[in-house]
Amino acid sequence: MWDAGAPSRGIDYLPGVRAPAATAKPDRRGRPRWLRAAPTLVRVGFAESVAYRAEMLVWLLSTTMPLVMLALMTAVAREGPIGRFSARDFTAYYLAALVVRLLSGAWVIWEVNFEIRQGTLAYRLLRPIHPLVAYACENVGAMPLRLLAALPIAAGAVWAGGTGHLTRDPLLLAAFPLSVVGAWLITFLAMAIIGALAFRVESSGSIFEVWLGLFGVFSGYLIPLELFPSWLAQAARFLPFRYMLGFPVEMVIGMTPRGAALRELAIQWLFVVLLALAARATWRAGLRRFAAYGG
Repeated sequence: MWDAGAPSRGIDYLPGVRAPAATAKPDRRGRPRWLRAAPTLVRVGFAESVAYRAEMLVWLLSTTMPLVMLALMTAVAREGPIGRFSARDFTAYYLAALVVRLLSGAWVIWEVNFEIRQGTLAYRLLRPIHPLVAYACENVGAMPLRLLAALPIAAGAVWAGGTGHLTRDPLLLAAFPLSVVGAWLITFLAMAIIGALAFRVESSGSIFEVWLGLFGVFSGYLIPLELFPSWLAQAARFLPFRYMLGFPVEMVIGMTPRGAALRELAIQWLFVVLLALAARATWRAGLRRFAAYGG
């Protein structure tokens, strides 16, 4: 039996936690070893996404709900604006939502859940790289293919809605990529936390389904949060879901003024920090219970 939490092994690759000297010390340039390995891991992730491009295509097709909502809401808005949303406003919103969703999506929950249940996580734990770093690099490696899918949609959004539906504030345009990175980190870290629950429950996939349902409602993925009752829209601002999609979308299409956008950007990254701490704690607790058998 191989016990990932056994103190005698000394295997705990979370930052700041004891690790064997051979894996904890930096390289000759003073860089952490995981940072030196990250480019290789990203290239591996890119190669996998190219090799399994059919799976990538299926994943891309599974994110087309904004197009469904676009057809529905623009049909309703032809009879008159809904709030401040005209048919062209809905077009800009949902196409921007599709771009953000393509760039900020992750799938680490399925990998973590599978590898914990099958015991193959043990192989990752034997490497001098924390599993979450490896998962993150593999997900980032698929980003070029995501960009190939997102750029035509972004160009179509500008063509259909015109530049009038794009914020003219250069600071917000510069902050938009940062908000997308924050949205991806929230998505990835939340999936990592839920996936790590598989250390304690038979399968964390059902818990993720609940999270996904809450995301659909409170992120603005299905309906812009501005169209919610005011009390519900305000409550959504205290949940992480809005910062996974709705906030970057509203900022880039000019729905959020500069001051409010910068405040919400700070809140988004506060969620990133809190979820990173929660992911670290969840993995540390889960690894104490993990045991894998090999022949």
